Amino acid sequence: MKMAAHTGLVFVIALSAIASCQAVDSVRLMILGDWGGLPTPPYRTAIEVGVAKQMSAVAKKYGPQAILALGDNFYFDGVKNSDDQRFEETFEKVFAAQPGLDSIPWNLVAGNHDHNGNVSGQIEYTKRSKIWRFPNYYYSLTYNIPGGGVVQILMIDTVLLCGNTGADYLHDQPHGPQDLGAADDQLAWITQNMKSSSADYLFVAGHFPVYSIAEHGPTQCLIDKLLPLLQQYKAVYLSGHDHNLQHLQVTKPGLNMNFFVIGAANFADLSNQHAKDVPSGSSKFFWAKEMDLGGFAYMEIMKQNATFTFIDGVGKNLYQKMLFPRMSSSYN
Repeated sequence: MKMAAHTGLVFVIALSAIASCQAVDSVRLMILGDWGGLPTPPYRTAIEVGVAKQMSAVAKKYGPQAILALGDNFYFDGVKNSDDQRFEETFEKVFAAQPGLDSIPWNLVAGNHDHNGNVSGQIEYTKRSKIWRFPNYYYSLTYNIPGGGVVQILMIDTVLLCGNTGADYLHDQPHGPQDLGAADDQLAWITQNMKSSSADYLFVAGHFPVYSIAEHGPTQCLIDKLLPLLQQYKAVYLSGHDHNLQHLQVTKPGLNMNFFVIGAANFADLSNQHAKDVPSGSSKFFWAKEMDLGGFAYMEIMKQNATFTFIDGVGKNLYQKMLFPRMSSSYN
Protein backbone atom coordinates (compact mmCIF):
# COMPACT_ATOMS: atom_id res chain seq x y z
CA MET A 1 0.00 0.00 0.00
CA LYS A 2 1.42 3.37 -0.98
CA MET A 3 0.93 5.91 1.80
CA ALA A 4 1.66 9.57 1.82
CA ALA A 5 3.80 10.63 4.74
CA HIS A 6 1.57 11.90 7.52
CA THR A 7 2.30 15.39 8.79
CA GLY A 8 -0.37 15.83 11.46
CA LEU A 9 -2.19 18.35 9.32
CA VAL A 10 -4.45 20.80 11.10
CA PHE A 11 -6.68 23.25 9.25
CA VAL A 12 -8.04 26.27 11.13
CA ILE A 13 -10.89 27.97 9.32
CA ALA A 14 -11.56 31.63 10.03
CA LEU A 15 -15.24 32.14 9.35
CA SER A 16 -14.85 35.86 8.85
CA ALA A 17 -13.08 35.04 5.61
CA ILE A 18 -16.09 33.16 4.24
CA ALA A 19 -17.98 35.18 1.66
CA SER A 20 -21.72 34.83 2.21
CA CYS A 21 -24.89 36.71 1.58
CA GLN A 22 -25.79 36.07 5.24
CA ALA A 23 -24.16 37.09 8.48
CA VAL A 24 -22.23 34.10 9.77
CA ASP A 25 -23.20 33.34 13.37
CA SER A 26 -22.42 29.64 13.55
CA VAL A 27 -20.36 26.82 12.08
CA ARG A 28 -22.49 25.16 9.38
CA LEU A 29 -21.61 21.80 7.88
CA MET A 30 -23.17 19.31 5.48
CA ILE A 31 -22.26 15.65 5.91
CA LEU A 32 -22.70 12.68 3.57
CA GLY A 33 -21.29 9.22 3.14
CA ASP A 34 -21.27 6.41 0.61
CA TRP A 35 -22.02 8.78 -2.25
CA GLY A 36 -19.72 7.31 -4.90
CA GLY A 37 -21.89 6.69 -7.99
CA LEU A 38 -21.26 3.77 -10.33
CA PRO A 39 -18.18 2.47 -12.18
CA THR A 40 -20.00 2.39 -15.54
CA PRO A 41 -22.22 4.88 -17.39
CA PRO A 42 -24.06 6.94 -16.25
CA TYR A 43 -21.51 6.90 -13.35
CA ARG A 44 -24.17 8.10 -10.89
CA THR A 45 -27.37 6.92 -9.23
CA ALA A 46 -30.73 8.65 -8.89
CA ILE A 47 -30.12 8.86 -5.14
CA GLU A 48 -26.75 10.54 -5.64
CA VAL A 49 -28.31 13.13 -7.96
CA GLY A 50 -31.20 13.73 -5.55
CA VAL A 51 -28.85 14.26 -2.64
CA ALA A 52 -26.71 16.65 -4.69
CA LYS A 53 -29.76 18.75 -5.59
CA GLN A 54 -30.95 18.97 -2.00
CA MET A 55 -27.48 19.80 -0.76
CA SER A 56 -27.50 22.61 -3.30
CA ALA A 57 -30.79 23.88 -1.86
CA VAL A 58 -29.39 23.78 1.69
CA ALA A 59 -26.19 25.51 0.54
CA LYS A 60 -28.13 28.36 -1.07
CA LYS A 61 -30.34 28.79 2.00
CA TYR A 62 -27.83 28.45 4.84
CA GLY A 63 -24.37 29.02 3.36
CA PRO A 64 -22.47 26.17 5.04
CA GLN A 65 -18.72 26.59 5.34
CA ALA A 66 -17.74 23.00 4.55
CA ILE A 67 -18.83 19.51 3.57
CA LEU A 68 -17.64 16.31 5.28
CA ALA A 69 -17.56 13.24 3.00
CA LEU A 70 -17.23 10.02 4.98
CA GLY A 71 -15.86 7.55 2.46
CA ASP A 72 -16.86 5.21 -0.36
CA ASN A 73 -16.30 8.20 -2.59
CA PHE A 74 -16.14 6.01 -5.71
CA TYR A 75 -17.95 2.69 -6.10
CA PHE A 76 -16.95 -0.05 -6.36
CA ASP A 77 -13.17 0.02 -6.56
CA GLY A 78 -12.10 3.60 -5.99
CA VAL A 79 -9.98 5.32 -8.62
CA LYS A 80 -6.86 4.26 -10.53
CA ASN A 81 -5.09 7.61 -10.14
CA SER A 82 -5.74 11.35 -10.03
CA ASP A 83 -6.49 11.32 -13.79
CA ASP A 84 -9.37 8.86 -13.42
CA GLN A 85 -12.51 9.98 -15.26
CA ARG A 86 -14.56 9.19 -12.16
CA PHE A 87 -13.61 12.53 -10.62
CA GLU A 88 -15.30 14.28 -13.52
CA GLU A 89 -18.25 11.93 -13.98
CA THR A 90 -19.19 11.14 -10.36
CA PHE A 91 -18.04 14.27 -8.52
CA GLU A 92 -17.60 17.30 -10.75
CA LYS A 93 -20.70 16.76 -12.92
CA VAL A 94 -22.97 15.69 -10.06
CA PHE A 95 -21.96 17.79 -7.04
CA ALA A 96 -19.53 20.53 -8.05
CA ALA A 97 -21.82 21.56 -10.92
CA GLN A 98 -24.72 22.28 -8.55
CA PRO A 99 -25.37 25.97 -7.76
CA GLY A 100 -24.12 26.74 -4.29
CA LEU A 101 -21.89 23.67 -4.12
CA ASP A 102 -19.24 24.93 -6.50
CA SER A 103 -17.36 26.91 -3.86
CA ILE A 104 -17.80 24.89 -0.64
CA PRO A 105 -14.74 22.85 0.36
CA TRP A 106 -15.15 19.08 0.60
CA ASN A 107 -13.15 17.42 3.39
CA LEU A 108 -12.86 13.70 2.67
CA VAL A 109 -11.81 10.40 4.17
CA ALA A 110 -11.54 7.02 2.46
CA GLY A 111 -13.89 4.06 2.78
CA ASN A 112 -13.43 0.38 2.09
CA HIS A 113 -14.32 0.75 -1.60
CA ASP A 114 -11.80 3.58 -1.97
CA HIS A 115 -9.13 1.32 -0.53
CA ASN A 116 -9.94 -1.25 -3.23
CA GLY A 117 -8.37 1.32 -5.56
CA ASN A 118 -5.75 4.04 -5.15
CA VAL A 119 -6.45 6.36 -2.20
CA SER A 120 -3.25 8.26 -3.01
CA GLY A 121 -4.92 9.25 -6.30
CA GLN A 122 -7.77 10.83 -4.36
CA ILE A 123 -5.30 12.66 -2.14
CA GLU A 124 -3.42 13.87 -5.23
CA TYR A 125 -6.66 15.24 -6.74
CA THR A 126 -6.61 17.90 -4.01
CA LYS A 127 -4.03 19.73 -6.14
CA ARG A 128 -6.37 19.78 -9.14
CA SER A 129 -9.62 20.92 -7.56
CA LYS A 130 -10.63 24.18 -5.93
CA ILE A 131 -13.02 22.42 -3.51
CA TRP A 132 -11.68 18.85 -3.06
CA ARG A 133 -9.65 18.76 0.18
CA PHE A 134 -8.15 15.38 0.97
CA PRO A 135 -4.71 16.27 2.36
CA ASN A 136 -3.86 12.91 3.90
CA TYR A 137 -5.33 9.67 5.17
CA TYR A 138 -6.17 11.34 8.49
CA TYR A 139 -6.08 14.96 9.59
CA SER A 140 -7.71 17.52 11.89
CA LEU A 141 -10.09 20.36 11.13
CA THR A 142 -10.72 23.27 13.50
CA TYR A 143 -13.49 25.84 13.15
CA ASN A 144 -13.87 28.95 15.29
CA ILE A 145 -17.46 29.67 16.33
CA PRO A 146 -18.43 33.35 16.07
CA GLY A 147 -19.05 34.69 19.55
CA GLY A 148 -16.71 32.17 21.10
CA GLY A 149 -16.09 28.48 21.05
CA VAL A 150 -14.21 25.96 18.90
CA VAL A 151 -15.23 22.92 16.88
CA GLN A 152 -12.61 20.25 16.19
CA ILE A 153 -13.16 17.33 13.81
CA LEU A 154 -10.71 14.45 13.56
CA MET A 155 -11.03 12.94 10.08
CA ILE A 156 -9.77 9.36 10.37
CA ASP A 157 -9.14 6.36 8.12
CA THR A 158 -10.93 3.39 9.65
CA VAL A 159 -9.60 1.00 6.99
CA LEU A 160 -5.98 1.76 7.90
CA LEU A 161 -6.97 1.44 11.54
CA CYS A 162 -8.98 -1.80 11.32
CA GLY A 163 -8.38 -3.36 7.90
CA ASN A 164 -10.62 -3.79 4.88
CA THR A 165 -13.71 -5.94 4.48
CA GLY A 166 -14.38 -8.71 1.95
CA ALA A 167 -16.96 -8.83 -0.82
CA ASP A 168 -20.03 -6.62 -0.31
CA TYR A 169 -22.45 -9.50 -0.11
CA LEU A 170 -20.58 -10.92 2.89
CA HIS A 171 -21.30 -7.85 5.04
CA ASP A 172 -18.33 -8.87 7.14
CA GLN A 173 -16.13 -7.10 9.67
CA PRO A 174 -12.74 -5.57 8.84
CA HIS A 175 -10.07 -8.26 8.64
CA GLY A 176 -7.35 -6.48 10.61
CA PRO A 177 -4.93 -3.75 9.50
CA GLN A 178 -2.61 -4.52 6.60
CA ASP A 179 0.10 -2.40 8.23
CA LEU A 180 0.14 -2.73 12.03
CA GLY A 181 2.65 0.07 12.38
CA ALA A 182 0.48 2.48 10.39
CA ALA A 183 -2.57 1.47 12.44
CA ASP A 184 -0.70 2.07 15.70
CA ASP A 185 0.59 5.43 14.44
CA GLN A 186 -2.91 6.58 13.60
CA LEU A 187 -4.33 5.44 16.94
CA ALA A 188 -1.54 7.30 18.73
CA TRP A 189 -2.34 10.40 16.65
CA ILE A 190 -6.06 10.14 17.48
CA THR A 191 -5.29 9.66 21.16
CA GLN A 192 -2.92 12.63 21.34
CA ASN A 193 -5.28 14.94 19.44
CA MET A 194 -8.23 14.02 21.64
CA LYS A 195 -6.16 14.35 24.81
CA SER A 196 -4.83 17.78 23.86
CA SER A 197 -8.09 19.15 22.44
CA SER A 198 -9.68 22.09 24.23
CA ALA A 199 -12.51 22.30 21.67
CA ASP A 200 -16.02 22.92 22.92
CA TYR A 201 -17.30 20.36 20.40
CA LEU A 202 -15.17 17.37 19.44
CA PHE A 203 -16.19 15.11 16.55
CA VAL A 204 -14.47 12.07 15.10
CA ALA A 205 -15.44 11.22 11.51
CA GLY A 206 -14.61 7.94 9.79
CA HIS A 207 -16.14 5.42 7.43
CA PHE A 208 -16.88 2.32 9.50
CA PRO A 209 -19.49 2.83 12.25
CA VAL A 210 -18.86 2.11 15.91
CA TYR A 211 -22.50 1.12 16.37
CA SER A 212 -25.06 0.35 13.66
CA ILE A 213 -28.21 -1.75 13.56
CA ALA A 214 -27.98 -2.24 9.79
CA GLU A 215 -26.39 -4.76 7.43
CA HIS A 216 -22.79 -4.43 8.62
CA GLY A 217 -23.58 -3.90 12.28
CA PRO A 218 -21.18 -2.63 14.95
CA THR A 219 -17.47 -2.60 14.13
CA GLN A 220 -15.73 -4.59 16.86
CA CYS A 221 -12.32 -3.11 16.09
CA LEU A 222 -13.65 0.40 16.73
CA ILE A 223 -15.47 -0.72 19.87
CA ASP A 224 -12.13 -2.03 21.13
CA LYS A 225 -9.83 0.78 19.97
CA LEU A 226 -11.89 3.95 19.55
CA LEU A 227 -14.93 3.73 21.80
CA PRO A 228 -12.96 4.16 25.07
CA LEU A 229 -11.45 7.37 23.68
CA LEU A 230 -14.82 8.69 22.50
CA GLN A 231 -16.16 8.08 25.99
CA GLN A 232 -13.19 9.55 27.84
CA TYR A 233 -13.05 12.73 25.76
CA LYS A 234 -16.81 13.14 25.14
CA ALA A 235 -16.60 13.07 21.36
CA VAL A 236 -19.44 12.56 18.88
CA TYR A 237 -18.79 9.95 16.18
CA LEU A 238 -19.85 10.37 12.53
CA SER A 239 -19.68 7.51 10.01
CA GLY A 240 -21.06 5.94 6.86
CA HIS A 241 -20.67 2.36 5.52
CA ASP A 242 -24.27 1.27 6.15
CA HIS A 243 -26.59 2.72 3.51
CA ASN A 244 -29.09 4.46 5.73
CA LEU A 245 -29.42 7.26 8.26
CA GLN A 246 -29.12 6.42 11.95
CA HIS A 247 -28.80 8.07 15.33
CA LEU A 248 -27.70 5.95 18.25
CA GLN A 249 -27.30 7.31 21.76
CA VAL A 250 -25.78 5.51 24.72
CA THR A 251 -26.88 7.12 27.97
CA LYS A 252 -25.81 6.03 31.43
CA PRO A 253 -25.09 7.99 34.63
CA GLY A 254 -22.34 10.43 33.69
CA LEU A 255 -22.30 9.20 30.08
CA ASN A 256 -24.05 10.59 27.00
CA MET A 257 -22.54 9.38 23.73
CA ASN A 258 -23.95 10.08 20.27
CA PHE A 259 -23.26 8.14 17.08
CA PHE A 260 -24.56 9.13 13.64
CA VAL A 261 -24.51 6.91 10.54
CA ILE A 262 -24.82 8.99 7.35
CA GLY A 263 -24.40 6.49 4.50
CA ALA A 264 -27.45 7.03 2.28
CA ALA A 265 -26.13 9.29 -0.46
CA ASN A 266 -25.95 6.66 -3.24
CA PHE A 267 -27.97 3.64 -2.11
CA ALA A 268 -30.69 3.03 0.50
CA ASP A 269 -30.85 -0.20 2.51
CA LEU A 270 -33.62 -1.00 5.01
CA SER A 271 -31.78 -3.85 6.73
CA ASN A 272 -31.85 -3.68 10.52
CA GLN A 273 -30.51 -7.17 11.07
CA HIS A 274 -28.13 -6.04 13.83
CA ALA A 275 -30.75 -4.31 15.99
CA LYS A 276 -29.95 -6.65 18.88
CA ASP A 277 -26.20 -6.10 18.59
CA VAL A 278 -26.12 -2.51 19.84
CA PRO A 279 -26.61 -1.35 23.45
CA SER A 280 -30.22 -1.79 24.53
CA GLY A 281 -32.33 1.28 23.81
CA SER A 282 -29.56 3.08 21.94
CA SER A 283 -31.19 3.14 18.49
CA LYS A 284 -33.10 6.43 18.37
CA PHE A 285 -33.62 6.86 14.63
CA PHE A 286 -33.29 4.65 11.57
CA TRP A 287 -34.29 5.54 8.00
CA ALA A 288 -33.73 4.37 4.44
CA LYS A 289 -36.11 5.14 1.59
CA GLU A 290 -35.04 4.69 -1.99
CA MET A 291 -38.13 6.45 -3.35
CA ASP A 292 -37.18 9.59 -1.43
CA LEU A 293 -33.68 9.53 -2.92
CA GLY A 294 -31.58 8.81 0.13
CA GLY A 295 -30.31 11.51 2.42
CA PHE A 296 -27.55 13.47 4.14
CA ALA A 297 -27.08 15.62 7.24
CA TYR A 298 -26.83 19.31 8.02
CA MET A 299 -25.35 20.57 11.28
CA GLU A 300 -25.38 24.07 12.72
CA ILE A 301 -23.08 24.65 15.67
CA MET A 302 -23.35 27.66 17.96
CA LYS A 303 -21.63 28.44 21.23
CA GLN A 304 -24.56 27.23 23.37
CA ASN A 305 -25.69 24.20 21.35
CA ALA A 306 -25.62 22.44 18.01
CA THR A 307 -28.48 21.14 15.88
CA PHE A 308 -27.99 17.99 13.80
CA THR A 309 -30.60 17.38 11.08
CA PHE A 310 -31.17 14.48 8.68
CA ILE A 311 -32.59 15.58 5.31
CA ASP A 312 -33.82 13.31 2.52
CA GLY A 313 -33.27 13.61 -1.22
CA VAL A 314 -36.61 15.33 -1.80
CA GLY A 315 -35.96 18.04 0.79
CA LYS A 316 -37.84 16.79 3.86
CA ASN A 317 -36.33 17.24 7.32
CA LEU A 318 -36.50 13.72 8.75
CA TYR A 319 -35.04 13.99 12.25
CA GLN A 320 -33.31 16.49 14.49
CA LYS A 321 -31.06 16.12 17.50
CA MET A 322 -29.66 18.85 19.73
CA LEU A 323 -26.07 18.50 20.94
CA PHE A 324 -24.29 20.45 23.66
CA PRO A 325 -20.69 21.48 24.33
CA ARG A 326 -18.91 18.55 25.88
CA MET A 327 -17.89 20.36 29.06
CA SER A 328 -21.30 21.96 29.69
CA SER A 329 -23.75 20.85 32.39
CA SER A 330 -26.25 20.03 29.62
CA TYR A 331 -23.98 17.36 28.09
CA ASN A 332 -24.69 14.68 30.67
